[in-house]
Amino acid sequence: MTVWQIILVASIAVLVLKLVGYVVPPAFVERPRPARVANLLTVALLSALIAVQTLGAGQAIGAGQAIVLDARVPALIVAAGLFALRVPFIVVVAVAAVVAALVRLVF
Repeated sequence: MTVWQIILVASIAVLVLKLVGYVVPPAFVERPRPARVANLLTVALLSALIAVQTLGAGQAIGAGQAIVLDARVPALIVAAGLFALRVPFIVVVAVAAVVAALVRLVF
C-alpha cells in the first residue's frame, strides 16, 4: 500500500468510528461503568503518548525505536512534580523548558 492509500483507509476508519459513536444510545454512555472506562482510557492513552514521546527516539521507517534518556526525562519529572503541587500550566511549561535547556547545556 502507498502512503496515500493508508491515509485514505485511516480516514475512512475514523469517519466510521465517529458515525458509530452517534448510534450508541445515550443511556449506555451515561451508565457508571462505561463513563469510568472512558475517563480512565483517556488518561491511559495520554500517559502512553507522553511516555513514547519522552523516551522514544524515532529512527528511519522500519528500523524500530530505541529508548533514549536525554534532557526530556528530567524536564518531565520536574513538570510532574510541579503539577502535583498544582502550579499553573504556563509556569510548568516554562520551568520544564528551562530544565531541559540547562541539562542540554551541561551535558
